[in-house]
Amino acid sequence: MAHPKRRHSTTRRDKRRTHYKAEAKSYVVCPTTGEFHLPHRAFWLEGKLYYKGKVIMEKEVLA
Repeated sequence: MAHPKRRHSTTRRDKRRTHYKAEAKSYVVCPTTGEFHLPHRAFWLEGKLYYKGKVIMEKEVLA
């Protein structure tokens, strides 16, 4: 494996790392409920699990 012969300065290291940034998550609006959620993910709303605008599962109510 390659090893550096001389130590890189912190300035050179930091210049290389300037392009690593955190990006904000993108949200989409559900066509059925109008709720914002992550794309390609199921989400709960009022005891129902939605995916692609359809109800997939309902939460059981314990009496």
